[in-house]
Amino acid sequence: MVNDTLPRSPTSDSVAPTHGQPAPAASRSLVLPVAIVLGAAALIAVLASLVMRAESKVNKVALSSLAKPVTVVGANGTTFRDSRKYVGTLRPWIEANVGPQFISVYVDTVLVRPGATVTRGEVLATLDCRNASAESQAVAAEARAIAASQQAVADKSARLNQLLAGKYVSENEAEMTQAESASEEAKLAEEKAKLQKFNLDVNDCILRAPFDGEVATRTIDPGAFVRPGTSIVSVVDRNTVRMTIDVPESDFDLVAPGTSVNVHVVATGKDIAAKISRRAPSADPSTRTVHVEIDIDDPKRQIPVNTTGEVSLEVGQPVPATEVPLISATMTGKKAAIWTVEGDIAHKTTFHVLGEEGDNVFVGTALKPGTLVVTEGQFVLDDGDKVEAKRVAYGTAQANKQPPAAAPGSKGPEAKP
Repeated sequence: MVNDTLPRSPTSDSVAPTHGQPAPAASRSLVLPVAIVLGAAALIAVLASLVMRAESKVNKVALSSLAKPVTVVGANGTTFRDSRKYVGTLRPWIEANVGPQFISVYVDTVLVRPGATVTRGEVLATLDCRNASAESQAVAAEARAIAASQQAVADKSARLNQLLAGKYVSENEAEMTQAESASEEAKLAEEKAKLQKFNLDVNDCILRAPFDGEVATRTIDPGAFVRPGTSIVSVVDRNTVRMTIDVPESDFDLVAPGTSVNVHVVATGKDIAAKISRRAPSADPSTRTVHVEIDIDDPKRQIPVNTTGEVSLEVGQPVPATEVPLISATMTGKKAAIWTVEGDIAHKTTFHVLGEEGDNVFVGTALKPGTLVVTEGQFVLDDGDKVEAKRVAYGTAQANKQPPAAAPGSKGPEAKP
């Protein structure tokens, strides 16, 4: 029998903990809450530092109170004289399209080419007119036969008239013979008219230069079929060139005959001093423009005709003006809105426009010479804004002018394929 009173082994699970040492389970239960608290405190500290950093970067000053950067130039004092410029056409003094007028035939030969110099009456081309020539010969022969018959009847009528005086023939017979003679004479006139028509057709087969000049175009080659009105070659006379322009009716008094003008030939780039030769007394009813012509002597024939020309003339007397870059002005009719800078304050003012020339606009002297005008940055300004002005030279402002933006789907001035 086992004695239950014997002491248990030290390895037993019921051994009591040593006095003064914490229990292992209680130690583990305190670690997790402490870690959570410390992590939360660290996260709060990080978030607080981020908020403070963000707050330190916020601009507390209103942007409207800051000076806006702009570029300015000084307005130039100058004079301005109004002018007009018109675009027209340089035409030859005489121009003719040479071709058949009466017949439809094939072209036999074309003897000239563009640039050839021709004289009046010189043969330019020939047409195949064998049919017209044969018909002309037939009509001529028939006319000769009718002429012989008419002569015989006329002689017979003369003899009967002599016999009628002696009562040897009846009046009826004499009248019938006279009527027959008149009929033959009418037939002869008809055949002569036909012969004249065929002669015109035959003459139309040889095309000659109508005047001294130069061959401008050759549109038909041998073997082609042509009809009346078809141009085979064209001839121009350039000894005198006519500059033709159409001006608005409001400029009628400015283009009086004798007015001095400058003609710019676009094809050659040359400028020619000339005077207005003639002006139409009436305007075109549909366009309300007045036709004006300027005669230019060109004995050396150096001006190409049927090309573009520009006519410019000055109007009135020079007047004092102030010149500013075109990019600094917003144009509305004869008014220009310009931003000026006084001290460090920008103001928008409207001035009367005298005119434009190239990249410059001329306004009245209400804009004082030397006044600073804004060339860049004016589109973000309000009247009275404070600005920080950067002044540049007048020519620099023009050189920095940007080309206009191209429309969507199109190529701008600098676009490349």
